[in-house]
Parts: sequence; C-alpha cells; structure tokens
Amino acid sequence: MTIKEIAQLAGVSSAAVSRYLNGGYVSGEKKDKIRKVIEETGYQPSAQARILRTKRACLVGVVVPKINSESISRITAGIESVLSTRGYQMLLASTDNDPAKELTYLKLFESYPVDGIILIGTVITPKHREFLKSARVPVVVVGQHTRYANCIYHDDYGAGKAMGRLAAQEAAGRGKVAYIGVTREDRAVGVSREDGFRAGLEAAGAGLEEAYFRRARFTMDSGYEAAMDLLEKKGDIGVLSCATDTIAAGAIEALLACRQKEVPRSAAESGARMGYILDRSGIRVTGFGDNQLLKAVTEGIPTVHFGYKTSGIRGAELLLDVIERGGQVPVEIKLGFRLVSSREDKNNIDFTK
Repeated sequence: MTIKEIAQLAGVSSAAVSRYLNGGYVSGEKKDKIRKVIEETGYQPSAQARILRTKRACLVGVVVPKINSESISRITAGIESVLSTRGYQMLLASTDNDPAKELTYLKLFESYPVDGIILIGTVITPKHREFLKSARVPVVVVGQHTRYANCIYHDDYGAGKAMGRLAAQEAAGRGKVAYIGVTREDRAVGVSREDGFRAGLEAAGAGLEEAYFRRARFTMDSGYEAAMDLLEKKGDIGVLSCATDTIAAGAIEALLACRQKEVPRSAAESGARMGYILDRSGIRVTGFGDNQLLKAVTEGIPTVHFGYKTSGIRGAELLLDVIERGGQVPVEIKLGFRLVSSREDKNNIDFTK
C-alpha cells in the first residue's frame, strides 16, 4: 500500500495524504476521509522513508524515576497517547530514583537519534541544569519547575497549603498534626509541598512541631518506618499527613501494627482490619496523589488528586510542537489540583490556581 493508493481510495490528492501523515494542515473533511481509509486498510507509513522526508526519527526518549508507580504510569500513559496519535514512538528508561542514572540516560538519548526527550523530574541537580542548558535536542521536564527547559508542573505549594488547612480541621479534638516529608532536594514534593503544608497549618491557627516531623524515602517501607517511629514516641497524634500516598500506605501499615491487638477477631477474618483501624484508632492519615489501589483498600483517605495523565499529555504536545515547529519561547505550565476530602464528589474541593 502506497500514499498514492491511499489517496485514490480517499478521493484526495497524494499531497493531502502526505501532509496528513506529517502533521501538516488538511481540511477536516479530507482528514476524516484519509483517516477512515488508513484505519480500514491498516496502512503503516515507512519509518525509513519518513526519516528521509522529514529529517526526523519520530522517536522520543522518556526518562522516568521508576516504573512501579501509579503516578508515573498515569504520566507515561498520557505521553504515549499523544506520541502514538502523531506517529512517534517512545523509548522508556527507568532510573530507580538515581540522579546519576538520569544523566546517563539523558546523554544517551541525546546521542541516540531521538527527536526530543521528556524527563519526569524529581531532583534537578547542577549537572541536570547544565545538561538542560546545553542539550542538542528539545527537552521537556514534567513534574518539576525549572528555568532551564520547557516544563509542565503541578501546584504543589497550593496543594500542600490546602491539605495543611484540612489537617488542622481534622486534628481539632483529635490531637497533634504530624507530617512525613521527603528530601528537600526534590523541589516539588520535598520543598513546595511541605512548605505549603506548613503555611496551611499556620493559616488555620495551628503549626507543625519539629518533634512531630519525619522524612522518608518514596517507598511504602520507608513510610512504615517513619510512622512507626512517630507512633512509638508520640501518643497524642490526631492527624498523620504524608507527602505521598505511597508513604501514607506505609503509615497505615504502621498504624495497623500498633493497633492490631485492638481489632476484634471477626473483623480481621472478614478482611476489614485496615478500615476498622482507620475508623477507630483516632488517627487520621492523609496523603497526596489519589492512589486508586489505596483508595480501594481503605475506602479513601483525604488526599490530593493531580492531573498526572494531563501533565503527560501536555508535556508530549509541547515537545512535539517544539520539534515540528521549532518554538523558541520557553514555556512553563502550572497545573491545578483537586483536594479529595471524601469519596463523595460533592465534598471534593477544586483548585485551579
């Protein structure tokens, strides 16, 4: 099957089919005819021919901190949906949260014939900034704000502040607010989210005492360890807020371990231990990320929903626009969030700032 044959079946010119395949302008009516023929025939354009014609490999390198994360999977799903629609393929590299590995893959992709790179960022080191400033291919950073590349990021400070206010309300009559954060090398989660949380508490007339603060890694096990340390040393915690839902899952496990003796045998046998503990421990656990598995297991904790898939979609669209149109003006896009205070949508609070 050739472009000429596609054109004949669609009743359009070969030039129109070529423009369609290369992302050029085609009227809506012709576009629908061409798309229908391509879908019916299963036509796949020659990758080699397109490289020669467009001077592009139609490949995008995507560097992620880990693959066993719901938020990362949402972002990559958004990226892939855009790339596949526009005729690009994704090369995925996972770094296990190792900044050195990130730089290795960034340089590898830069040397490999990719048209651009998407970095799902966590820690932006001086070496990262150096790479971003001198990269020979377009780069878009998703998840972190940076002045050295086009970026799509979330309003982590606003989300933290909203959660801080909610935590202060939840703690009233329960006890103290405790918080498990992450390294401040992560500007989004470790700095903006934590600083916003502290500001939200202060705005509500509360505060976060340092004795009730711990740091953890981005794992459930680390969340368990940090929460267990808090629970063993502080008996007056009313709300235990965590920087991510993954850490919150570990905190819930710690709470379960501490309160296990209080659970009736029948509740444990029915598989309702976790929900029972959360309802009757007197401690409210909160998180960030709106993890769907955690929601299914706990029937929902106060958390923040970020548009992770949207950030992937916007990031891929931005990168392809730069690749295909050569955008020169740096673009920074901040996405909003939704505070999920209960399972009922009517009780959720939307923030678009």
